Amino acid sequence: MAPYLFLCLFLFFPHLYASFSSSGSHSCSSLIQFKNSFSITQTEYASFYCDRVAGLKSYPKTNSWKEGTDCCSWDGVTCDHLNAHVIALDLSCSWLYGNFPSNTTLFLLPHLQKLNLAYNDFNDSKIPSEFGRFTSLFYLNLSCTRFVGEVPSQVSHLSKLVSLDLSSGGYVQTIDKHALEGLVHNLTEVRHLFLDGMNMSSVNAHVFMNLSSSLRSLSLARCDLQGKFPKNIFDLPNLNLLNLEGNQNLNLDPLKFNRSSNLEHLDLSSVSFSTELIDSVDNLQALKYLDLSGNSFFQGLSVSFTNLSSLEYLILRGANFCGGLPDSMGNLVSLKFLDLSNSNLSGPLPRSLGNLLQLTYLDLRSNKLSGQIPLSILNLTQLEYLEIAENFLEGSIPDDVTAFPNLISLDLFDNLLNGTLPSWLYTTPSLNGIDLSQNQFSGHIKEFQSKSLALIRLENNKLQGPLPSSISQLLNLTWLDLSSNNLSGVVEFRMFSNLPNLELLDLSYNSLSLTSNTTSTIPQWMQEVGNGSLTYFNVSHNSLTEVEHFPWKNIAVLDLSSNLIGGNLPIPASAVNVFLISNNNFNGEVSSLICNATYLKILDLSHNNLSGTIPRCFGNLSNSLQFLNLKKNKFYGTIPPTFAEGCQLTNFNLNGNLLEGPLTPSILNCIGLEVLDLGNNKINDTFPHWLGSLPQLQVLVLKSNHMHGPLCVNSSKSSPFFSKIQIFDLSSNYFSGPLPVRYINSFKAIINLEKIGSTMSYMGVNDPGIGGFYTYSIGIVMKGQYMELVKIFTMWMIIDLSNNQFEGGIPKVIGKLNLLKGLNLSHNNLNGGIPTSMENLTNLEWLDLSSNTLSGTIPNRLADLPFLSSFNVSENQLHGQIPQGKQFNTFGNDSYEGNKGLCGFPVSKGCNIIEPPPPNVLEKDGSKSNITFGWKVVLIGYGCGVVFGMSVGYVVFQTGKPKWLVNLVEIQHEKKRRRKSKDGSRSNGRRRI
Repeated sequence: MAPYLFLCLFLFFPHLYASFSSSGSHSCSSLIQFKNSFSITQTEYASFYCDRVAGLKSYPKTNSWKEGTDCCSWDGVTCDHLNAHVIALDLSCSWLYGNFPSNTTLFLLPHLQKLNLAYNDFNDSKIPSEFGRFTSLFYLNLSCTRFVGEVPSQVSHLSKLVSLDLSSGGYVQTIDKHALEGLVHNLTEVRHLFLDGMNMSSVNAHVFMNLSSSLRSLSLARCDLQGKFPKNIFDLPNLNLLNLEGNQNLNLDPLKFNRSSNLEHLDLSSVSFSTELIDSVDNLQALKYLDLSGNSFFQGLSVSFTNLSSLEYLILRGANFCGGLPDSMGNLVSLKFLDLSNSNLSGPLPRSLGNLLQLTYLDLRSNKLSGQIPLSILNLTQLEYLEIAENFLEGSIPDDVTAFPNLISLDLFDNLLNGTLPSWLYTTPSLNGIDLSQNQFSGHIKEFQSKSLALIRLENNKLQGPLPSSISQLLNLTWLDLSSNNLSGVVEFRMFSNLPNLELLDLSYNSLSLTSNTTSTIPQWMQEVGNGSLTYFNVSHNSLTEVEHFPWKNIAVLDLSSNLIGGNLPIPASAVNVFLISNNNFNGEVSSLICNATYLKILDLSHNNLSGTIPRCFGNLSNSLQFLNLKKNKFYGTIPPTFAEGCQLTNFNLNGNLLEGPLTPSILNCIGLEVLDLGNNKINDTFPHWLGSLPQLQVLVLKSNHMHGPLCVNSSKSSPFFSKIQIFDLSSNYFSGPLPVRYINSFKAIINLEKIGSTMSYMGVNDPGIGGFYTYSIGIVMKGQYMELVKIFTMWMIIDLSNNQFEGGIPKVIGKLNLLKGLNLSHNNLNGGIPTSMENLTNLEWLDLSSNTLSGTIPNRLADLPFLSSFNVSENQLHGQIPQGKQFNTFGNDSYEGNKGLCGFPVSKGCNIIEPPPPNVLEKDGSKSNITFGWKVVLIGYGCGVVFGMSVGYVVFQTGKPKWLVNLVEIQHEKKRRRKSKDGSRSNGRRRI
């Protein structure tokens, strides 16, 4: 009937047809002009929110708009059939890109009732105030369009709005108090209000108190709301959705939910509220979605949650519970999504989890759950994601060949699980990712049947046997990490040549013999691996013996270290970032062609037989190279003479070569240098004091060279030297003069108490873009033993000036270095006493002052150093009693040999017992001494019986020596000291280790 009615109207009233046609033509022209004001570009911003957040189809709708055609038939356009007015425009996810003009022809469509421009990219435009013209609008969606700035108050004039979405999508938009009050006051019909991401820091949340009673959805996530949120919002009779996520400064009073509430979606994550709120949650019987993540519940997981039989999504991530999962969790029979990750949960997994038959997502990562995985978990046949990584689960994984038929991702990383891998792991057809790394699984890896596998991580287990041949059939595989197992056998590289998407391959730390056919060689056809997709390749710590060349053009990380590879050093592709070939048998010279790898950040050629001069071009890789390790080779000649401006080096290690130096001041261009190791070379030069101005230098090793002269500073500047130094090793050179007091005063990092906090971190280069964290290494003498430190703790503070010709006394200022772990001043010509200020070195673990000409006594308070475990003052001129008790009871005789004047435990010489003075002396001072048990008293037992001698010793130990005896002993020591001073000084000869 409708078509006939229109026909009659047009026949009898032809002016209506003319009006209809004119109006439609005008609307179409306006739309064409609006379209032409933007380019059609699929930007990453719009695509992310459209595809990944909203889950909508993204395509350019305006491509269907053609001039001369009826715009009412265009994609995204809806017209009123009576008068051809455009009344609805949906251009969401349409690839519109460009600045949004304030005079756009869009505003010539006054009859618009619905406008959706969401998920486009308007390139930091401001929302035009002209949006207030759309007085007929009842639906407006401008979410995630990259509008910025302040929301115009004219938007609040759209009094007919039923749905308004201005969510910012991560870009800064603000709405002031007056505009927001206008919205709340004027939008009397509003049912859906979404303002996520709006900056409301200047707005008090109380403004929302007068929202319409018709409200069904209110979303104010991440708005930085202040003050208390009005209680009455929770009592709105039609409210279905309330989202206050991320408003950390918003306060909620305790709430008591009514059973009549229609709330279906409640998100109060990262909002401050009382735990009393939780007690009434079970009244929300219509609730399907609940997110209370990021709040601290100081009791166990409330049972009230488990009474919500309609609940489908429960998210309590980071909630900091105390206790475990209640058995009543099995009551949530409608649950599809459960996330309790990082919530401090402990105890076992309840068997009742097996009742959640609708569950598709289970995330219990980063808790303290223990015990075994219950067999009932096999009931969860709908499960797609099983994430229980970083817990303390033990035992084997429940096994049934038909288990988890829909599983997509399995993550049990970092537990204590053992046994063999379950059979369903190989047969589940939908399985895309497996991460069982850092457990204790054993046995062989069987053949994978799932063709969907993209990620396999089984590193750091105890798996054995050969690689499964089915790996060559996993065409979707992008990540394969089997490192740090006990895998063995011959690996045919050809098995990886058919994997077109492989990006990471890590077979390191196994016992694999890698081969192409009969030799352990990387063949030329290896370039087919990944078809150019391979970016990370690590076969270190295996038995590779030969490398023909490196065929991968796009490789970023290449690690062949700790194999048996010989021959000349091949040149990596120019795209490489990390090149590690240490601990092999490479020989010959290094070609300067290696500097064509202009993206190199980490280069480690250490522990090989490379020779010749160091390529000068290394000094010019200033834009990228951070880590250069040429240690333990046979390089000769000079250190590269120039380091370009902008040098990025943080670690420069030339230790153990035949270099003659000198080091030039151009290295000061490397202002980020943290570690400089030139030890064990033939450098003949004075101390490069100018290195002290490097602002980040933490480790300086110049040991075992031919360096000489005093450690003096030629400048009168008062600026601190070596202010961040932590390891300072100048041992085994020919340095002379006094110990460098000025440097010691400048070692702020060894004095700064704030440094104590970083006790478990290592020095190194941390860059996720190049494969992770690369630690610095160093060789150093610790507690008398040379050690190669693969990692350097940031807490290590060490000074080694041993085996030089330093003279004079040990300066008192050394006691300021209260974070010092090790101090070695042995084999010098130091004299005078051991300063009592050393008692302040409360973190000291080893102290070596041996082979000097030190005199005086050993300060008694050194016995109070709690961590001192190695102590050596041998070959000096010390005298008096050795401190007793605590750590000093653990040191042997070799710590003191060569000091004829020392007595007491553990040396064989006891301290002398002086005959009592006349009675008048006793009467004058009968006070007791605190001198401890003297071992010479025990020796009396050899003449009169061991038991008697020990008894006398016990009595003396209990009563202490009389003070008169102590005074006489001190007088005797003073006389001996004066006689020695008259006898003249002894030889100052040095002994080298």
